[in-house]
Amino acid sequence: MSKDNENIPVDSFAVGPAAEAIPRFTPDQMVTCESCLRSNPPTRLQCLYCGGSLPFNNAAFDLQKPDLRPLENWEQGYNNILKSSPATKLSDEAVATAAHLLKLDKEVLNRLILSKQALPVARTATRDEASLVQRRLSAVGIDTEIIADVNLAEAGAPFRVRAAELSNVGLKLFERQGGQPFELSWRQILLLVVGRFTVQRVESREENSRRKESRVLEASEFFTDETIFDFYVSDRRPFRIMSKSFDFSCLGPTKGLVAEENMVRLLDVFRRNAGEATWDDSYNLIRKTLESIWSLERTEQSAGWRRDRPGKLTKGNITEFSNEAQFHKYSSLCHLLRLRTYSQPNEQP
Repeated sequence: MSKDNENIPVDSFAVGPAAEAIPRFTPDQMVTCESCLRSNPPTRLQCLYCGGSLPFNNAAFDLQKPDLRPLENWEQGYNNILKSSPATKLSDEAVATAAHLLKLDKEVLNRLILSKQALPVARTATRDEASLVQRRLSAVGIDTEIIADVNLAEAGAPFRVRAAELSNVGLKLFERQGGQPFELSWRQILLLVVGRFTVQRVESREENSRRKESRVLEASEFFTDETIFDFYVSDRRPFRIMSKSFDFSCLGPTKGLVAEENMVRLLDVFRRNAGEATWDDSYNLIRKTLESIWSLERTEQSAGWRRDRPGKLTKGNITEFSNEAQFHKYSSLCHLLRLRTYSQPNEQP
């Protein structure tokens, strides 16, 4: 149950100065849950008792506040995407009000607005919550549209390209050695999104004792970073190339010894041949800002127990932070917005 003061029912046992700080609502202001028929404070979007969605109440609009809780990796949410830059410069007060609503740092929100890109400013658990955010932002001059995670995932999981054959006409893409290739012409490529794939891995070992709290004995941190790019053909699943898992033999005599240098050469080949494609290489500039809305994916696993000496056990833990899910959302958003403005007969490779 949330501990926010706004969720405390009308009847409270608080007395004295503490009672004066607790929001009070009249019976007419309370909202009845359609599922369990219990009354809820008008500040809530979900029922305090059963968790069901509460009906929208125009009278309580100014009192409602979005929860904006961080979603689990498996949850499908709703994204409030900036439509465009405001027609007039927003006042500091308007930006501060919006930042407070979105639980963002004011400078982070300013960077998102000034980027003049269709970027997310909030990710919510329900559409009702996203609609509330949309209406509250519109009141201060910020227009957004709601795009669900399921819509960003419509193109499907990326086709991991491990090798390719290139020609002046097109290319053959291989997902695994000996597999059937996808054959594409250069002119079929509509969009190419470039970024970096990063993984931070923290390995730690804790002492476990029944007589005292666990304490960290040692910790090691590892960091990997590589170039990644997606390219799209019509409305089919994206193709993804990652520098550390791609065979650059297709570059022929220009192939070098360093994967990152070969990736630069490969991107040059795409830029020369896929002249009709839209290029987006702004992800690296805004990825840190995006972490406030599309957080890094975190996974944890145990590295097992170890007996260092009689009576002393230590437990290993591995925590990883990856931006691959974040990049995929950004790439899919670019593709979704590109499809709206692209009109061409669907070509099957």
